[in-house]
Amino acid sequence: MADPELVGIHEVASMAGVSRQAVVNWRNRLLDFPLPVAELRAGPVFSREQVKAWLWKRGIPMPVVISTINLKGGVGKTTTTVAVAEMLSGEFGKRVLLVDLDPQTNATSMLIGDQRWGELNSDGRTLARLFSDALLQPEERSFDLQATLVRKASRVAEAPSLSLLPSSLDMIDTQDQLGSMPSGRFFAESPADILRRAVTPILGEFDIVLIDCPPNLGIITLNGLRMSQAYIIPTIPDILSTYGIPQIVGRVRKFSETIAQPIEPLGILVAKYRTQSTVHRTQLRILREQGDAPLFETRIPEGNALADAASPQHVSTLRQKWGTEGFRAYRALTAEVLERIHA
Repeated sequence: MADPELVGIHEVASMAGVSRQAVVNWRNRLLDFPLPVAELRAGPVFSREQVKAWLWKRGIPMPVVISTINLKGGVGKTTTTVAVAEMLSGEFGKRVLLVDLDPQTNATSMLIGDQRWGELNSDGRTLARLFSDALLQPEERSFDLQATLVRKASRVAEAPSLSLLPSSLDMIDTQDQLGSMPSGRFFAESPADILRRAVTPILGEFDIVLIDCPPNLGIITLNGLRMSQAYIIPTIPDILSTYGIPQIVGRVRKFSETIAQPIEPLGILVAKYRTQSTVHRTQLRILREQGDAPLFETRIPEGNALADAASPQHVSTLRQKWGTEGFRAYRALTAEVLERIHA
């Protein structure tokens, strides 16, 4: 199997969306173009990460990867991830990949329904197979990325460009075992790098990748953060839901420093907001004053229509799925996300 960390001239061209000759010209004419890691008979090979950083610096579009995380469940994390993914596809014309890392499988169920998920799970076509394979020797592994990827995953006709890598309840048992995975040749494999190494070959197909992380800071969550440039913290503005935010920001900062890769807090999203609640208004003010991460201007209101949107029904429009109020709120949030990405 080819090393996913290394790319040749052809792969660099695919990443940048240019011809092979253009990459050859860059290499010959631009002094800051990354030096090859090795010169093989087939041609030079480069570090994928160095090439990505160089392309970013020159303003060449690359897929943006964003994780959503909170240590407390029930704060609207998964609903936010699915809604933003569908808005990106349906309202903004983006090619979107949603990676469901949460073993509760809620994002998967919201998109494709329990019956389809059950079929995929029975066939071993979920991310549980990827993580369980990491405990085996390379020749014993059977995870198939293309077979696991669900294209046109949204049941909203307006959002056709949304794909999904589904989760599985089996990941609950696997996470505790990942610390003992084989380290590979020259200790090159890390339990926090499983997802990135597996998904890298298809990233060029997407504009934005959203990763729904479990409500913890364990190895599977670190897999999501490892391939992210930014993260969003959805929260209800109450004491229990916001309690762990400083811990999240501090832990991600230390992880970012450890892997020498920036992972920025894109923002804190206030969800299930009740305007008339004194507790909500007070906690909103505290979040703003503490400044652990910037707040999104958009606030997602509490409402029955948003709860009903969790049902994976076939509908024609996003407004039908999310209701008028939910549609407006999530569309505004998605526009803010895109604005902060571009900034």
